Amino acid sequence: MRRQAMKRRKNASGCRTGIYRGRKRLERVNRADNHNRGRKFIPGTSHTVGSAEQSQEMLAAGRGNTRPAVCQIIGYKNSGKTTLICELIRQLRKKGCTVAVIKHDGHNFDMDHEGTDTWKQRQAGASAVAITSDARTSVIQERTSSLPGLLEAFADYDYVLVEGFKQEQYPKIVLIRQAEDIALLGEASRIAAMALWGPMQASACLPQASGIGRFDISDSAGMANLLWQKRSYFQNFNI
Repeated sequence: MRRQAMKRRKNASGCRTGIYRGRKRLERVNRADNHNRGRKFIPGTSHTVGSAEQSQEMLAAGRGNTRPAVCQIIGYKNSGKTTLICELIRQLRKKGCTVAVIKHDGHNFDMDHEGTDTWKQRQAGASAVAITSDARTSVIQERTSSLPGLLEAFADYDYVLVEGFKQEQYPKIVLIRQAEDIALLGEASRIAAMALWGPMQASACLPQASGIGRFDISDSAGMANLLWQKRSYFQNFNI
């Protein structure tokens, strides 16, 4: 009998602890709701962006998935891809995220300069050169690289923004500046959002697809919030 009484007291204590914890959790939710009242909701989600401290907590919790969140920024020439990427970098950095960028170039670019040691080594026939310091590392290889291979090399970053590679299968933000650009929506896969220039906002030619966000081209904060709130979606691929 004494043992059963002790067991009942233990169970009751456990229930009280559970109720207490439940109340505390509800209080935290209510505080969060009060904090978020009147704030702008993220398009396509049911979340708002919290404080910098909350951002750090969410980012730390999400790092259990070690893959970076990848988003392709695609559009035709002069649609604003580089400008948008730079703004997204600034917005994501404000949330404490590390950001890497991969750009596809259709020309024979060269990031090295004539007369440098690495330039001389490449001219001598080196197939690859690397230079590193306390603050920076650069690698130049005389070959092309696949996007999956580059992503694997950037696996330690929180986000990787990709400019170009239209035919790849990663989530995308498609930039639409004029009516002719709408064709890109039919060519691209895994479209997460459209970034629309002013005149295109009211275009009747745009598809009414559910699940695809719509943003003004200048709304980099809104697009960064989409990347933040839907982080797991942008991580959902194999490298």
